[in-house]
Amino acid sequence: MLYPVSLLYGLIIWARNRLYDWKVLSSIRFDLPTIAVGNLSVGGAGKSPHVEYLVRLLKDDFAVATLSRGYGRRTRGYQFATEKSTAMEIGDEPAQFHLKFPEAAVGVGENRVLALPQLLMDAPSTQVVILDDAFQHRSICPGLNILITEYHRRFTRDHIVPLGRLRESRAGAGRADLIVVSKCPADLSLDEKQQISREIGPGPGQGLFFTTVQNEEPWSLVTGERIRLSGRQHLLVVTGIAEAGPLLEYLSGVCGKLVHMRFADHHPYKSRDLREIMEQFQELGGEDRIILTTEKDAMRLKLLEGEFPEWFPCYAIGVRPVFLFDGQDNFSRRIFDFIRLERKRIGEENG
Repeated sequence: MLYPVSLLYGLIIWARNRLYDWKVLSSIRFDLPTIAVGNLSVGGAGKSPHVEYLVRLLKDDFAVATLSRGYGRRTRGYQFATEKSTAMEIGDEPAQFHLKFPEAAVGVGENRVLALPQLLMDAPSTQVVILDDAFQHRSICPGLNILITEYHRRFTRDHIVPLGRLRESRAGAGRADLIVVSKCPADLSLDEKQQISREIGPGPGQGLFFTTVQNEEPWSLVTGERIRLSGRQHLLVVTGIAEAGPLLEYLSGVCGKLVHMRFADHHPYKSRDLREIMEQFQELGGEDRIILTTEKDAMRLKLLEGEFPEWFPCYAIGVRPVFLFDGQDNFSRRIFDFIRLERKRIGEENG
């Protein structure tokens, strides 16, 4: 029953993409290196950790800015992140970027074509812009397109919504310069890597990379202090993300007891949620117990900071992508080569 709807939606998106390919619809390319990070599917594929990876990679050599839509915020239009910005004003992921990388400019806006010039006015020293979740936002033509696809939900095995989770057909992967298979098992074998490579079938010049997830030490929402998890701890895990499975799988192997409170993706936490969390925490039992959440959830929970109990044992755990098969150096080289060549091209065009 869903197939005709999926087919119709796919035809509409196909026609839209062809109009951009044929230059009927205009796509603007700005005079500075722009890198788009996105995916073909709805839901979490690990884009944000890879955006953070790029910021971490580039921030010591270039003035970096990120531009996101700001999903889940209560504001509209363009917003520039400041010290007073909250997740409700700019979105949880941009708030996370701003907290972790205060030296990088962070902007949000539904219309990237209008938002990017405003971002450059607010941060005129910007040398590189990273467009978060912009693979389908074709009104901007990025210099480099990075496509993230999740190991367990690869686009090659999926279908267009509502039959599946794809925002557009699998052929859209052809626009990517680099394809990253995210959330792979840390022990992914060479044979399986080769099988996935054949399945994806990267075209000439397309780089294919594989990353796994490395969990960081949790930090306190109150003090910022970091702790180490121990096998004796009892954890109340609070999540409002698209896919909590990998995190729960990891935590179940490093704690004594685990209870999961699941909220909808980008859930705006209220006072009653905080009360329910504390009630669940009291029922958890055990002398060594903490509340653990994701960094994205932490940005929304901190909006209730004034209502935290005097001792609020809530910690946020972050993740970093780690490249498999020694792909890190090759990936970094592709990024720096792109920036060097793009700056050279822009300089020649501008005389």
